[in-house]
Amino acid sequence: MGGARQWRGARLTNFPRRGRPAPRPIGILGGTFDPVHVGHLRAAIELKSALDLAEVRLIPARLPPHRPQPRAGAEHRLAMLQRAVRGVAGLRVDARELSRAGPSYTVDTLGELRQELGQRPICLLLGADAFAGLTGWHRWQALFELAHLVVMQRPLSAGQAAPPLPAKLAQAIGGRLADSARALRGSCAGVVWRQALPPLDISATRVRALLGAGESARFLVADSCLRYIRHHRLYID
Repeated sequence: MGGARQWRGARLTNFPRRGRPAPRPIGILGGTFDPVHVGHLRAAIELKSALDLAEVRLIPARLPPHRPQPRAGAEHRLAMLQRAVRGVAGLRVDARELSRAGPSYTVDTLGELRQELGQRPICLLLGADAFAGLTGWHRWQALFELAHLVVMQRPLSAGQAAPPLPAKLAQAIGGRLADSARALRGSCAGVVWRQALPPLDISATRVRALLGAGESARFLVADSCLRYIRHHRLYID
């Protein structure tokens, strides 16, 4: 998420202020969305409801630093994402990273949002695998100063244990783990919350494989996106 504006720090504030209700947090869900599928959308809707978020902003990356470059161009991924969320209350597309030069560093995007939103709570929504690899992110420790981190967790199979976190990350989140999702409204940043989500085993890799093989991806991708994919002949090997 390369940065046009320089973030200069945010003062953490406790909420609510006297006589004012605690502001509802804004959720941020980044990714390549190559293509966007119902797993992305369902997770956003589930988190918005479970955490009482004011909205979830889906932010497509132009140049993801930690994964292969997207198959579809930025304009196609943005068009599919806009079609997928059309008419869905509380989901919003934010295209700021597509207009920025350089790698799409999350810390730069959160710095911009913090300047725009002031002391409103921001929740960075992360999958468990992405969270486990957080120490490889650009200026990863600054993320805690800019937003809360919400880790999406799928149920484990019987007898399965969650893999341990890297020691540096486990040390960094010590004292930040919340006992309740209500803590996300108690300050503007700095809390880590693990949110369980229903199992939904869908990936963009699988969707691309189905499309490349000429098989149906119906009900994995919104119909409006499938029409767009067919029209522009995307993901055809």
